[in-house]
Amino acid sequence: MNKFWIVLSHTYLSKLKSKSFIITTVIMMALVLILSNMTNILKTFGSDDREQVAIIDQTGEHLFDGYKAEVEAVNDEITIIASQNEENAEKKVTDEEISGYLLLEKDVNNGLKGTYKANQISDSMISNDLFLALSQLKSKRTASELNLTDQQIVQLNTPPAYETIALAENAKSEEDLNQARGLVYVLLFVIYFGVLMYATMIAMEVATEKTSRVMEILISSVSPITQMFAKILGVALLSLTQMILFFGVGYVSIKRNLTDMNEGFFAIFGFGNTNISTIIYAIIFAMLGYLLYATLAACLGSVVSKVEDVQQMISPMTMLVVIAFMIAMFGLGNPSASYITITSFIPFFSPMIMFLRVGMLNVPFWEIAISIGLLIATIILLGIVGARIYRGGVLMYGSSKSLKSIKSALQLSKKN
Repeated sequence: MNKFWIVLSHTYLSKLKSKSFIITTVIMMALVLILSNMTNILKTFGSDDREQVAIIDQTGEHLFDGYKAEVEAVNDEITIIASQNEENAEKKVTDEEISGYLLLEKDVNNGLKGTYKANQISDSMISNDLFLALSQLKSKRTASELNLTDQQIVQLNTPPAYETIALAENAKSEEDLNQARGLVYVLLFVIYFGVLMYATMIAMEVATEKTSRVMEILISSVSPITQMFAKILGVALLSLTQMILFFGVGYVSIKRNLTDMNEGFFAIFGFGNTNISTIIYAIIFAMLGYLLYATLAACLGSVVSKVEDVQQMISPMTMLVVIAFMIAMFGLGNPSASYITITSFIPFFSPMIMFLRVGMLNVPFWEIAISIGLLIATIILLGIVGARIYRGGVLMYGSSKSLKSIKSALQLSKKN
């Protein structure tokens, strides 16, 4: 047992002190700070220059003043100026004195028609705001022609009352789903990158030791099985250390900026009311997913002799993680879909997909227990088989780029 802790601590401390780990951690923490302070950053570095748009009124109805008022009501950061000549307006756009110009005309049905011209139309925000203002002006113009009162205009433009209500007894409301979706979305990425990155790290670690012939010294003093599980748990502690730093920085930063997170992305994916059970399940499924894929990665890494062969050997494992992640992303829009329910019980998919269901739905505890039970059973089975593969794989040298090497590793383990 003493040898187990020696290998574990060496794996943990050597990775913790490495320059790559420190640099990666600092960069990721900076990225977390930037993302959680994005609203304030945009305000700080946002341009103070107002967008200017020239209006050329060719309707003959003197709509400039009315249209200007509508644009200012939609977006007060757009400055509307009048222009009588399209040639002059086009020259100003070319010289970048103004952002663009809008032609106001009448269509064949005597309605309003707008044509917006600019150097680049990739920024659709201005065009969309101009279109919205034109739609409102058209509605008021039509209402005036029909002699509608202000009250009738308000009634005409008021959307119908509409709400969605779940009939199931324990179903979450739409507001609850929106609040949970943001956290689930972020944590799915954490689980995905965490499982992929740390599992690959183990495979690279084993392959590196074999390449440097350190493995020959290690196996003479420490059993291969002890090595495998010590490395897995050592990298697990490393991942916990990194995640605690990430979440600690993110939690503090989000709490400080929570009042500003009410627009854009944050308006759709709410972070206001975080359910502690969702965090707990995220930790459980992240760790179980890591143990599952880390055991598999250690086995695959043990049968290669060159570091450059690791990526090719673990590519099937990588594909499993990617498929699980893609299913979970599609499931965010409809977490109650049958394919989501079925795949949530498949051990290689359940770390992400069952977590998606737990975060978005009120899943019965027995379903969660079955999924976790199957996952743990698979980890134990994979650990037993993986230990045999690892025991033989660490003694294999030469070309090992295919899964056929696993059979050779199993045969070699029987001789030891």
